[in-house]
Amino acid sequence: MTRVLVTGATGFVGRTLCAVLARSGHVVRAALHNDRAIPAHVSETAVVGDIGSRTDWGAALEDISVVIHVAARAHLLHDPYPNPDLFIETNACGTQRLADQSARAGIRRFVYLSSVKVNGEQTVDRAYSADDEPQPQDPYGRSKWLAEKSVWEVASRTAMEAAIVRSPLVYGPGVRANFLRLLRWVDKEWPLPLGSIENARSLVGVWNLCDLLAHVVEHPGAPAHTWMVSDGEDLSTPEIIRRIAIVMKRRVRLVRVPIGMLDLLAGLTGRKAEIARLCGSLAVNIEQTRRALGWSPPMKVDEAIARTVTWYLSAGARQ
Repeated sequence: MTRVLVTGATGFVGRTLCAVLARSGHVVRAALHNDRAIPAHVSETAVVGDIGSRTDWGAALEDISVVIHVAARAHLLHDPYPNPDLFIETNACGTQRLADQSARAGIRRFVYLSSVKVNGEQTVDRAYSADDEPQPQDPYGRSKWLAEKSVWEVASRTAMEAAIVRSPLVYGPGVRANFLRLLRWVDKEWPLPLGSIENARSLVGVWNLCDLLAHVVEHPGAPAHTWMVSDGEDLSTPEIIRRIAIVMKRRVRLVRVPIGMLDLLAGLTGRKAEIARLCGSLAVNIEQTRRALGWSPPMKVDEAIARTVTWYLSAGARQ
């Protein structure tokens, strides 16, 4: 039985992760921003306040064997002027502080949830792998890359094991941003000018992501590596829309508009980043994760989409 500290335990990924860990027999301690309601399956809590360069993790780390660092300042889709300092303070400096104090506290293994945005924003001729040269393009991606380097630096000079998991877009109950927008568009049966798109997007259902994170906690081959994760099936944006529509029992109304015209409209409306995510490819290669860890996504894409749609239809997320 392993005692695991989870940061971001009340968040989108953290809630599911706590449940997966508890079902696997681990004792879960949640690191909380403040004294608030905790997810089911959490046995212990520790209030740590804001995560940054001055966070005191001492009490949270007592008697802990493994840390899974999920909490982060997220990329904001409609923030035209993201403050790099805020991303650096939480994601880079905060991770370095936690890794340092974890090593001093004798933590056996440190697992960090990173992002495919460390690799870059778009794939062209092949999917990203963990061995590719990082090319983060925005403040969020750069802060996650700095955080990764901090984890490796601490692990290199201490006895603490470290492993990093890079994730593409995560979906599931509580999803926001573009995936929630797709759910709403399909629900309303709006005509969508996306019929000409032939891209490839890697996604990961929150259940598959958390299954891998729990797997990394104990697998002897997990430390000292970066692992890519996805559902194992890359989809085009129109195919994602069709699969959502099948579960919702809605009509699909995809209009074939030339990609060049979409780019022009994106520039005129100030939505270039949003349209790029809908039209471009961003795929990850998980073959190394499959082979080296003996892991495959336990949940099929269609089931994960169905669960997400069920949440959407029942949780008041349709406004």
